[in-house]
Amino acid sequence: MITLTERAASEVKNILEQNDKLDYGLRVYVAGSGCSGLQYGMGLDELPIEDDQVFESNGVRVFIDNASLPLLTGSTVDFVETAMGTGFKIDNPNAPAGGCGSGCSSGCGSAE
Repeated sequence: MITLTERAASEVKNILEQNDKLDYGLRVYVAGSGCSGLQYGMGLDELPIEDDQVFESNGVRVFIDNASLPLLTGSTVDFVETAMGTGFKIDNPNAPAGGCGSGCSSGCGSAE
């Protein structure tokens, strides 16, 4: 299971409302790995697919596929504002340390 901060949940709800998709959920997944660590993907889905784990965090339905679940368990999704812009950030205690770079993985940016 992962947690959406109140700020992240609020931003997701705003995106759902703006796109007239109030009954949709947020899909979070591991898209691969690179020298900066795990790379994440996020999107909006109306329904879970077979074998998804579905749960709710701060009023938002979250879908995670079984392959991504062990890599994301214990993670927190936040919405942050930096000098570089605004976007979603995943804090993942399971991500390998080190690598050849730092900063946000592909999970940073809008959900859709």
